[in-house]
Amino acid sequence: MTRDIEIIKRLFNDYTKKHLKKIIIAIFFAVLVAGSTSGIAYLLDPAIEKIFIEKDKALLYIIPILIILAFFTKGISLYLAKIIMIAVSQELKADVQKDMLKSLISSDTNFIDSAHTGKFISNLTNDVNMLVNLISLALLNVFKDSMSLIGLLLVMFYQNWKLSMIAIIMIPLASFVARSLGRRMNKATVRTMDQSGVFTTRLVEIFKNHKLIKIFQKEDYEKQRSTKSIDELKDRVVKMMVIFNRNTPVMESLTGIMIAALLFYSGILIENGELQINNFFSFLAAMMLAYQPVKSLAGLNIAINQGVTGAKRVLPIVDLVNEVKDNPKFPNLDVKDGNIIFNDVNFKYGNEEKKVLKSANLNIKGGKMTALVGLSGAGKSTILNLIPRFYDPSAGQILIDNQSIHEVNIYSLRKNISLVSQETTLFDDTVKNNIAYAKLHASNEEIMLAAKNSYADEFIQNLPNGYETIIGENGVRLSGGEKQRLSIARAMLKKSSIILLDEATSSLDSDTEEKIQNAISLLTKNKTTVVIAHRLSTILNANMIYVVKEGKIITNGSHEELLSNSEIYKNFYEKQLKKG
Repeated sequence: MTRDIEIIKRLFNDYTKKHLKKIIIAIFFAVLVAGSTSGIAYLLDPAIEKIFIEKDKALLYIIPILIILAFFTKGISLYLAKIIMIAVSQELKADVQKDMLKSLISSDTNFIDSAHTGKFISNLTNDVNMLVNLISLALLNVFKDSMSLIGLLLVMFYQNWKLSMIAIIMIPLASFVARSLGRRMNKATVRTMDQSGVFTTRLVEIFKNHKLIKIFQKEDYEKQRSTKSIDELKDRVVKMMVIFNRNTPVMESLTGIMIAALLFYSGILIENGELQINNFFSFLAAMMLAYQPVKSLAGLNIAINQGVTGAKRVLPIVDLVNEVKDNPKFPNLDVKDGNIIFNDVNFKYGNEEKKVLKSANLNIKGGKMTALVGLSGAGKSTILNLIPRFYDPSAGQILIDNQSIHEVNIYSLRKNISLVSQETTLFDDTVKNNIAYAKLHASNEEIMLAAKNSYADEFIQNLPNGYETIIGENGVRLSGGEKQRLSIARAMLKKSSIILLDEATSSLDSDTEEKIQNAISLLTKNKTTVVIAHRLSTILNANMIYVVKEGKIITNGSHEELLSNSEIYKNFYEKQLKKG
């Protein structure tokens, strides 16, 4: 309970407080709603007494006009209050989503890799909506319904305090029901949101892998899996809504019992001369009007539980603490020669016990090409990922020109590094903008030069709109080789001192490879280059080759040296010859 209160306080201080002026205006209109609602109930007393009993002709015109004005005031005030709070809620939603995205974009690679995409989408949509309902709409309802209830209770006590005492018994009963349902609702909401994340992940996988699905003829299989996910989500939602609506029959039953008890007791009071008929009808109107705010306030507990549940899933993302620490006050990396040194570097993922790298030592010469050779899973990609600090080693030190990469600011480190990966990442944008991602304000001439040097210009010119062609999600309209050339063009545009190549030619056919190798030669000329060797051409061009096995650096040397003294390398080379 204490934690829930702390969460609500934080939501108010971080998000709601900045919109306080608008909220106060909405509350003012909510007070008008409450006042006009109470006024409507109160006017029934003189209406019955003066119009129907005393037959006062003057009030025959005045009271209906006052009732019309009261309803008009209520309607306009309620409209303005809701409109203001809707605007506030959308601003709050945008604020929370912006904070979440800032945190996710800046988060560790390891954190993103270890989570489901669908979970983050569910957090950004469903959880945020519940959170916003708590800190905006629920806030309005608290004031509107509380004020309305207080006003109506005053009318009820003014008419007859004995009847009022019977009526208010309903309030604690309704609150008890709501609290009981709120705890169950909390659990149901968590399960529903989790399942929503699973379903969203399923959708992302289907859209991303539709070619794979077709080539392996797994349409029916995926339909079955999707149907299962939909049904599971449906069942969760149904269970949640069943719990949410359980208060309806209870509330209706309580209302029926209260009205029956009041009618019975009112009959006794009227018979004894302790209650007038006009007072009774005014009291009854106030009580009936009070039913809605009582019901709303009773259900508020559920909304609060849902909002707090959403906050418990959202705020940890906002508060992400990265394992890869950065300090903007650290000095900039000053790259002169571009020498990279690994001193006894160890690495493991998360809480896993198995080390991916074991006391790795490398001396990567500046301005030269260094190749990493080894079986899949040996640790080659991990070495590449440690240089730009996508991950940090669990032990050991990495130096660039005798500067620890952990003692310079990350921005300056990554500014000096370009990565061309076998998994080319492109955006659903134009060819031009995909290349310019490396340098957003690059001129058309710079972009075209990078494209020409990477042999991309030749296929770009054949596209429907040239450099302005939209290439689709992750470049779906391009071949693997074309995607790779755009990736190389992007790296060329960045003009970094250090080039990392992760099997950069693995997606290329033989005819294209020659061109790409020429492009890579141009890209890496006089640059410190670390490449995961996948092709013979890469091995032969390397100035130094490190053989990696099970996280250890087994040996290193030139191509000729390794052929002579390394059986592992010799076997690797011979396999490459056979492939060729």
